[in-house]
Amino acid sequence: MHYAIFACMISGKKVIVVMPAYNAEKTLETTYREIPMDIVDDVIVVDDASKDKTVDKAHEIGVRHVIRHENNTGYGGNQKSCYDYALKLGADIVVMVHPDYQYTPKLIPSMVYIIANGLYPVVLGSRILGMGALRGGMPFYKYVFNRMLTFFQNTVMGQKLSEYHTGFRAFSREVLEKIDYHANSDDFVFDNQMLAQIFFAGYEIAEVTCPTKYFTEASSINFRRSTKYGLGVLNTSVKYRLQKMHLGKFKIFEESTDAKS
Repeated sequence: MHYAIFACMISGKKVIVVMPAYNAEKTLETTYREIPMDIVDDVIVVDDASKDKTVDKAHEIGVRHVIRHENNTGYGGNQKSCYDYALKLGADIVVMVHPDYQYTPKLIPSMVYIIANGLYPVVLGSRILGMGALRGGMPFYKYVFNRMLTFFQNTVMGQKLSEYHTGFRAFSREVLEKIDYHANSDDFVFDNQMLAQIFFAGYEIAEVTCPTKYFTEASSINFRRSTKYGLGVLNTSVKYRLQKMHLGKFKIFEESTDAKS
């Protein structure tokens, strides 16, 4: 009954869940089984040339749309394929959730409801609100790193997000068609660049508290990659401020001219 009410409220909006996958064979099914299929119209798994049997597992559990990259394109490159294909399928709302079960898809109805009812065009599942990150096992150095980067970004960009680094996100079709996400990096900083683009385009972003889990199979980047990501975040924030002040012009902040539908 609970989900039936949600389904009625979001009727007319096609909801597609996208999962950018890399070596997710062990966690994909658990994540997929928690997706509320009574409000989700389609699920897309894009496999970024995994070394395990992620593609076979996706077919086995009944995922309708499975795409495999022949070569590894990177985390950002994977998301580009996810959003392109979701828009091609006619999505009105696209939810991105990692298939590593670090985030629970049980929050999808709440996130979708916010967008479907015109409250906000973008919703993030925040690990920081409610201290869910530390309770879920986030390494302390990563927590501190997250807080420092977020403080810098909020200060430089004039925003008030609790974090910019979550991998649980929902977008309206309008937002995905407005920004040029193909201009972004194919690496992990893609996530951050995308939020900067959204703010630059004048959209607001909502957040919901999201519990999280850290365990062996959950995706994680090492210290070296984290450092590279952090430098990319600082670079993105500075570019945002410079262009806002008309002291620079950067491709990632240009509106999309691609036909994505």
